[in-house]
Amino acid sequence: MERRSFLKKASVGMAAGAVAAPAIAQSAPTIKWRLASSFPKSLDTIFAAAEVVAQHVKAATGGKFDIQIFAAGELVPGLGVLDAVKDGTVECCHTAGYYFIGKDPTFAFDAAIPFGLNSRQQNAWLWEGGGMELLRDFFKDYNIHNIPCGNTGTQMGGWYRKELKTLADLKGLKMRIGGLGGPVLARLGVVPQQIAAGDIYPALEKGTIDAVEWVGPYDDEKLGFNKVAKYYYYPGFWEGSAQLSLYINQKKFQELPKEYQQILEDACAYAHLEMQARYDIKNVNALRRLAAAGTQLRAFSKEVMSAANKEAFAMYDEYSAKNPKWKKIYEPWKKFRDDELLWFGVAEKSFDDFVHSTRGGKR
Repeated sequence: MERRSFLKKASVGMAAGAVAAPAIAQSAPTIKWRLASSFPKSLDTIFAAAEVVAQHVKAATGGKFDIQIFAAGELVPGLGVLDAVKDGTVECCHTAGYYFIGKDPTFAFDAAIPFGLNSRQQNAWLWEGGGMELLRDFFKDYNIHNIPCGNTGTQMGGWYRKELKTLADLKGLKMRIGGLGGPVLARLGVVPQQIAAGDIYPALEKGTIDAVEWVGPYDDEKLGFNKVAKYYYYPGFWEGSAQLSLYINQKKFQELPKEYQQILEDACAYAHLEMQARYDIKNVNALRRLAAAGTQLRAFSKEVMSAANKEAFAMYDEYSAKNPKWKKIYEPWKKFRDDELLWFGVAEKSFDDFVHSTRGGKR
């Protein structure tokens, strides 16, 4: 992929596409695609990223390239979208790679892994650190062309019926958690459950599960978790950022005119930026409302964080020893992460720490 070309074109927004639209409308074919989302329409920020892509693509092609969006369950189940794209049942889907770690834990690099990258570091890895090339090579085996399409930023650590006072409180805890956070917590005694968004609240309400993590204040409030669980923990150390992606059937992508391919890439880049901007705005007031309604905010203890960190990297080494696909991405990814932490620890962290100390006008 030509990363710099991607970024240069994305930086001018869809203005360039809009200028080209009349010429495209005269000569290019009419194409209709179906997009299957892993998310319900009620989660308007995360679901909307796919709508943003469709709107920009349609506008930039003078209506010639039309992508119809289907919420989770309307065409295929939310967790069945990858296979639907791979097999050509639908042309594309909007989802999170870590939903498919049952096929291969390597999928998680396209979303988040515990104690991994924040959203800025993830973007740097993808577009300048070799990550996109590594992921594109991995996804070829699944007949998929992947494009980053959204990020939530660092997520919360979830809702718990009981307070977590010691590491022992994790033993036997039944928790809905996605991605590699589940296997890591399982090593600490948690019983992880993979449950799609629409089914989480009933499971928590009925006591089928004891805890749940989803995204953050805005989405969690919409799903009503605060009504049945009192304690809200942070941070979601398994998701220092959580990237969403557009997965496209490889053959269908290759059949697109080159102009359409670029417009689609650019539209995803716009949606990628917009999603986190929306969450960064909406989470603020949602967190205030939750706290005012009685939610008890708690930070994970150093004991829990340290134990989870140790188990995470032990697990990654085990994956590397038995999974060549994981190892091929993990080794350069790990070096990139260590280098980024060195840089972010010099300027970014010191700036953030001081600014936070002055919040509310304090000096």
